[in-house]
Amino acid sequence: MNKKNILFVFGTRPEVIKLAPVILELKKYPDKYKVILCNTEQQKELSNQTLAYFGLKADINLDCMRENQSLIEVQVRILSALDKVYSNNQVDSTIVQGDTMTVLCGALASFYRKIPVFHVEAGLRSYDIYEPFPEEVMRQMTSRVAELHFAPTEKNRKALLKEDISDNKIHVTGNTVIDALFCLSEETMKQAETFYKEQNIPVDDKVVLITVHRRENHGERIDRILNAIEFLVKKYTDHKFIIPVHPNPNVRCKVYDKLSKYSNVYLLKPLDYPYLVYLMKHAKLILTDSGGIQEEAPSFGCPTLVMRYETERQEGIDAGVSVLVGAEYDKIISFSSEILSKTREQSRLQAQNPYGNGHAAITIEHLIDQYFNK
Repeated sequence: MNKKNILFVFGTRPEVIKLAPVILELKKYPDKYKVILCNTEQQKELSNQTLAYFGLKADINLDCMRENQSLIEVQVRILSALDKVYSNNQVDSTIVQGDTMTVLCGALASFYRKIPVFHVEAGLRSYDIYEPFPEEVMRQMTSRVAELHFAPTEKNRKALLKEDISDNKIHVTGNTVIDALFCLSEETMKQAETFYKEQNIPVDDKVVLITVHRRENHGERIDRILNAIEFLVKKYTDHKFIIPVHPNPNVRCKVYDKLSKYSNVYLLKPLDYPYLVYLMKHAKLILTDSGGIQEEAPSFGCPTLVMRYETERQEGIDAGVSVLVGAEYDKIISFSSEILSKTREQSRLQAQNPYGNGHAAITIEHLIDQYFNK
């Protein structure tokens, strides 16, 4: 086939992590693909930092974020910036990942120019348009215009079939986030170990990793979550509670007000990807409302409590590697106590990761090759 110009559109750290294995795989075939990386910089610092970890750099940076933008303002700004990208570049296909504003805008901008969209991590559904908000609607709308749907699991494939998407456009590939975990070198993990030693944070067998940032958990929900965490912090004083604090003031201020006074709580800036993976690898328990961590933690056998009321990653719940606890004070305390009262060894999970085997990017490259050669 003639060399194809493949535009990757991304803007957040999770998108970079999950697209990096695909980008690196396509770059192995310079005779087949010209890879163009476009960062909307929806998370400017985090996305560029994570690209660098994978040895990548964006060809195009759009600097689309402004303070206190509404969702509509973000969408208008990203769409307008992407319109110029398509005007200035010949593009044969657009690859997006997940369900962010960047994903929806990348899919729409490509669709308006009748350029095929390939959607990595397609078919995740909660079927509640406000949980998670606004991501559930964004991924559903992206599915309407995508030409190839790379579904992580069979459950995701069935969700797309139910929405009348052609079976021949859907491919179960596994989740690329598992591929990304295998990209971590021994040297990188050593650097992460050094980082925690320099911070005087003892990462041993009594570490609890906590992340909370989702928009739907702002307000009263985060108050309940933090009250439950405070109870655990005071009850399990021999455990270390490590919290990379999201910069959003709705989260940051409340976390610091509630927990900064405790000596067994470590409040950190958002962590570079390998540093977060190092914690997941060593944690005894994870409390999170993140999507990506739900997928990654099972690879390390770590029990995970999901502080959401709905999850589009039901496979982990079904496999018993994670539990939905919402923002419920009693549930968070009850399930956490059950794990923290045991040793780390006793609480390890034996189930396989239901989200993939680390070969998703290779599969995706084969499917893209087939698409252009059909």
